[in-house]
Amino acid sequence: MYLTGEKKKEIFAQLGKGEQDTGSAEGQIGLFTFRINHLTEHLKVNKKDHSTRRALIKLVGKRRSLLDYLKSKDIERYRAIIKELGLRK
Repeated sequence: MYLTGEKKKEIFAQLGKGEQDTGSAEGQIGLFTFRINHLTEHLKVNKKDHSTRRALIKLVGKRRSLLDYLKSKDIERYRAIIKELGLRK
């Protein structure tokens, strides 16, 4: 499996307040970004996998919603997570 418990803890420790902080917006955005990157690589190989494509689109929407929430609540945290994950070109 591509997403183990250790990998999740690493993502939350890096972007959240700690390993146990699974509910913060930054941790969730980081987790969604990891999954989006994985699904994008999968779809480059398997172009006709439409169920995975739909899951990818739903994940991107969830991440966008969290980013919009973070932007409205605390612009500095939003800017920090965008810079950390390199989401804007």
